[in-house]
Amino acid sequence: MSALAETTGGRIRWLRFSVLLLIAAVVLVPLAAVVLLSLQPAFGSDSEGFTLDNYATVFTQTAIGSWLGNSFLVALVTVAVAIVVAAPAGYVLSRGRGRLVSGYSLGLFVIQSLPVITSIIPLFILFANLGLVDSMGGIIILYVGGTLSVATWMMAAYFDSIPMALEEAAWMDGCSVFTGFLRVVLRNSLPGILSTAIFSFLLSWNDYLVAVIFLRSEQNYTLPIGLQTFFQQNQTDWGPVMTVAVVMMIPPILIFALLNRYFGVGGIGGSLAGR
Repeated sequence: MSALAETTGGRIRWLRFSVLLLIAAVVLVPLAAVVLLSLQPAFGSDSEGFTLDNYATVFTQTAIGSWLGNSFLVALVTVAVAIVVAAPAGYVLSRGRGRLVSGYSLGLFVIQSLPVITSIIPLFILFANLGLVDSMGGIIILYVGGTLSVATWMMAAYFDSIPMALEEAAWMDGCSVFTGFLRVVLRNSLPGILSTAIFSFLLSWNDYLVAVIFLRSEQNYTLPIGLQTFFQQNQTDWGPVMTVAVVMMIPPILIFALLNRYFGVGGIGGSLAGR
């Protein structure tokens, strides 16, 4: 029986490995194609084989530096504001009880279920009257508003996993509710904060629909809008297009690679040992 069990277990492990390998191939093959196309010679170039000419062209003859800076500015400010607002809002949603909190929760659910396109036209009219069209401030406001509902839900879901007894112990030691929130809840919520921050970053970093409507001048373009300037009516030089795509992919990949080790939910339950 033990030999049969080991054989069955080995087959299951190989099956899981094969499925994971297939999923990884499906995900990585398109990414590899983008990188390889970015290394191909451009139209009319005398270079052969793989070359960095497209990267040199893009960084010296286009405004990609400005687009990259705009994307980082918009994404980082959106992340900072979303976390600062969503953390206390999610705490209220997690710990609060009553009709007001229930209505607040329902309102967030309704807001996040609405498609963005339904609010684009009225927001454009409002922002045009306020002088916020084609400005970094205006686009940041839109991204913060677009991320807050989901960010609040994400923070609330993580706060639910933190035992209330930890806060009660802090209150008994003289902490106020706000101090307990800062020293106990937030201190044990790093994975939840990082997940919310990454969600907010990716939403603003990759957005095209909102940016293409509200941004008009080239110096205010973000990377997704700058990417469309490489497309021409009759033909497209895919080398520079893929080069910009590679530049867009690098920051999210680096963020996941650097922060991956912090996505662990351990150590909280052990705080209650012996109680």
